[in-house]
Amino acid sequence: MDTISYKTISANKATVDKQWVLVDAEGQTLGRLSSKVAKLIRGKHKPSFTPHVDCGDNVIVINAEKINLSGNKWNDKTYIRHTGYPGGQRSLTATEMFGKDPARLVEKSVKGMLPKNKLGAALFRNLNVVVGTAHAHEAQKPTVINLNEFK
Repeated sequence: MDTISYKTISANKATVDKQWVLVDAEGQTLGRLSSKVAKLIRGKHKPSFTPHVDCGDNVIVINAEKINLSGNKWNDKTYIRHTGYPGGQRSLTATEMFGKDPARLVEKSVKGMLPKNKLGAALFRNLNVVVGTAHAHEAQKPTVINLNEFK
């Protein structure tokens, strides 16, 4: 009998192929953009995806201030945090958070779609969200991805 001629390849830190990717958030809906960016960061679009390894790409999101939210979410969506003291629950609406830092809206949305463990924390460091079009990663020569054509 002949044995199987292929083997399942499990990626590791040495064999991973990481690239730099540029995503334009202009005119995109926040949740749809975030789920696609999370998929890029996680590496689920690659045939060599391995669940326990950081095999995704480094993603730069530009034009974070031109993001859209559907419906009444600008006023109804709340972001809650706690100071750690009794009665220390604080909340911000999406409009208030957007006024302070538009990039934080995208960051919080993508972070919520990543694993809640050490790998998720390491993956989150591969995300760079920028207000405007100028970013500090031109030396990496990122490839531009159109999210409307990305599945």
